Amino acid sequence: MSTPIQLSIALVTRNRPESLRRCLASVRAQEAQPFEIVVSDDSDDLSIAAAITQEFGACHTAGPRRGLYANRNAAALACRGTHIRTMDEDHTLPPGHMGACLEAVAREPSALWTCGEKSFIDEKPNTFTAHAAQLHPSGAAEAVKDPDDNWAIADGATIYPRDVFEHGFRFVEEFGYGSSYLEFGALLYSRGWRSRCIPGVFVEHHDQAAAQNRRSPLSCLYASLCYNLYFRRNLLRAVRHAAPHAAHFGALPHLLCLARARWKS
Repeated sequence: MSTPIQLSIALVTRNRPESLRRCLASVRAQEAQPFEIVVSDDSDDLSIAAAITQEFGACHTAGPRRGLYANRNAAALACRGTHIRTMDEDHTLPPGHMGACLEAVAREPSALWTCGEKSFIDEKPNTFTAHAAQLHPSGAAEAVKDPDDNWAIADGATIYPRDVFEHGFRFVEEFGYGSSYLEFGALLYSRGWRSRCIPGVFVEHHDQAAAQNRRSPLSCLYASLCYNLYFRRNLLRAVRHAAPHAAHFGALPHLLCLARARWKS
């Protein structure tokens, strides 16, 4: 007899109470409901998000305050479901979203399931992407070639089997922002977990113009090294894609050690 699907939402937040309220309201408006919502809170004042979380019947926990990906790991590890869905406070869910996610997981519980994204900048419609992206040799994102067999990750909208975290796999916590989440998808793919795109399903991402210039060159270089030295080994390609990051070569020894420890373990 198969284990019933219990989908936990691992939601991360930091100092954005109105976004958190909107996010939780959109989840609770869904006809299909998750098994639980766990809010990992990196805010300066934990009491504000705690009160909002309680209002929507979710579980509030203090985050580690070591950056986004440490908080993602903490949120996932606090979940009790068979599957763990990442979510950000600045996301909302269109009608029918949660039901489609649950149906997808039931079809193939061992896969990672990803969503597309409709983005809003300062609440004005911006872009729509039907599928999550996967890691490119350059360390940036590229479009998936096969929606049913890829290594894509939607940073705040991916469903993971609980086994991923029980086997000790984690998001890299070294980088505050950038391509490291894409590297996580390639690492999991290399260990036997494939990603699949849920057809027609997307999140609504409410971003701000002031946040659009976020860059993490070290994260991009790290992800490129992982791709070219381990995931799809090609030394010449590794050199070619590292060259544009020459200004950051002082960090190469550390990045190489980080990649080797993670991919060789």
